[in-house]
Amino acid sequence: MKCPYCFGKTKVLDKRESRETAIRRRRECIKCKKRFTTYERIETRLTVIKKDGRREPFNRDKIKLGFIKACEKRPISQEKIDRVISEIEAILRSYHKSEISYKLIGNLVMKKLKKLDPIAYIRFASVYRNFKDIDEFKKTIKEVKPKKR
Repeated sequence: MKCPYCFGKTKVLDKRESRETAIRRRRECIKCKKRFTTYERIETRLTVIKKDGRREPFNRDKIKLGFIKACEKRPISQEKIDRVISEIEAILRSYHKSEISYKLIGNLVMKKLKKLDPIAYIRFASVYRNFKDIDEFKKTIKEVKPKKR
């Protein structure tokens, strides 16, 4: 691996498995002595079957963008979002299928957001389910609203 700062050779200082189904390596440049972290993931080709029948490569960044929009101005750290996205990706890969339906991905995102933050869940649901009227909003709010005793 080359240093991203001076393009010199690097050495690995520390190596460990991360929670994100990846290998984390702490590296140091031999030349400029700067340190940085790299993550190594196994690349398996996942294809998403879209609503209109098109197929496209799985893109983790699309899920991340949806999470970031849903969680905007909510007290949720980027680290927590990354961890949940990694959990979703691990679940998808555990099916050992090369093609995954958009519905499966959407439902996993909805399930994780519901546990993470009810407001983010409702925001995402309003786009994912394409609400047509206020009654659909009310129904979704009732799903996450705690029951009064």
